[in-house]
Amino acid sequence: MTPLNDAALAQLFTAARSHNGFHPDPIPGATLEQLYDLLKWGPTSMNCQPARLVFVTSPEAKARLQPALSPGNVAKTLAAPVTVIIAQDRQFYDQLPEQFPAYDARPLFASNPELAASTALRNSSLQGAYLILAARALGLDCGPMSGFDAAAVDAAFFPDGRHTVNFLCNLGRGQPEKLHPRGPRLDFETACRIC
Repeated sequence: MTPLNDAALAQLFTAARSHNGFHPDPIPGATLEQLYDLLKWGPTSMNCQPARLVFVTSPEAKARLQPALSPGNVAKTLAAPVTVIIAQDRQFYDQLPEQFPAYDARPLFASNPELAASTALRNSSLQGAYLILAARALGLDCGPMSGFDAAAVDAAFFPDGRHTVNFLCNLGRGQPEKLHPRGPRLDFETACRIC
């Protein structure tokens, strides 16, 4: 594979920002489908794909989400054209026979709730990160958030208990004037080791 050029790397990483303000322009459903069609190719362990996404776009759905948001996240979430609830399917292993046909891995998770829970969390987090990169690749800005009442989100959007929220991410065309100053990043020597 050929490395991406500097402009592509900037769009995905070095110039990309977590946005707090969004223009109200709607995001077409076809773009959300394209977004999923990109992120679904990111790797997960045993191809388990536990993430389940809810694209919150309507005023009615935003009203259901609002009571679960921390006060500092309300205005930007209501302004964003889309808020994605990145959730995890607690019974992702039901799809393993089709998604991972190498051997029957379903009993491994069905008989071990702790392993299933940690696998769902880890891999839905990966898929949420792929969502951010796919959105940026499509020219969208992102605002991932963890300031919310998870039990309230689950009650409003996943009352059957099979799915549970991992995190939220606003999508749209960001308003650069509402960005906070960019925080520093740890350097290689602080964050990494080569063994």
